[in-house]
Amino acid sequence: MDKILQLQQIIDQSQSIVFFGGAGVSTESGIPDFRSQDGLYAQKYAYPPEQIVSHTFFTYRTKEFFEFYRDKMLYPGAKPNPAHTYLARLEAAGKLKAVITQNIDGLHQAAGSKNVLELHGSVLRNYCTRCGKFYGVDYIKSSAGVPKCGCGGTIKPDVVLYEESLDGDIITSAIKAISEADTLIIGGTSLVVYPAAGFIDFFRGKHLVVINKSATSADKTAELVINDSIGKVFSALKI
Repeated sequence: MDKILQLQQIIDQSQSIVFFGGAGVSTESGIPDFRSQDGLYAQKYAYPPEQIVSHTFFTYRTKEFFEFYRDKMLYPGAKPNPAHTYLARLEAAGKLKAVITQNIDGLHQAAGSKNVLELHGSVLRNYCTRCGKFYGVDYIKSSAGVPKCGCGGTIKPDVVLYEESLDGDIITSAIKAISEADTLIIGGTSLVVYPAAGFIDFFRGKHLVVINKSATSADKTAELVINDSIGKVFSALKI
């Protein structure tokens, strides 16, 4: 059977779908990932990117952190692609119960998705480490050096950096959604970032689908594996 047709049948039969996605969902909107051949980890900086986006680096080399952050992690002009819009429509139709994302770009919400669980936070939210006041992405983008709050405190992106823990409430909600789903669609993620990738182990439903350009650790247990662009796949589906 054609894989797109098989996926369509699975979606048609499902009542409680959860989507678990990663960087591959946003690369089609022009946002680079970290691990591909052309990703951020493959580029040359004075420090390795994974060191720059760590809590320690933010704390002790804050100016250099924000130089990288503004240059490589903020894409205010990015727009939702067909993967984002399909998922929003699927939620509006009552079939999709949650989007669990490792991305920090807010594109799922921009497409219209309501129940989005952001495992790693969002660049759209930034807060003062002293008083807690929140600032939007435009404030960070237009500021120079280390962005400061009116109270004098340093502003930090509401993003989970290396060495930081995921939000406990988000973890609980994600695990609950996955454990209650009848279908779990994993898309645009290589499933190498933990603890997030381990959440799929809580799935007890009927249909496990993987849509990713490269192989993942979930392929061997999935009912359906499609090695293709997720936007292309979702564009071929009907609600």
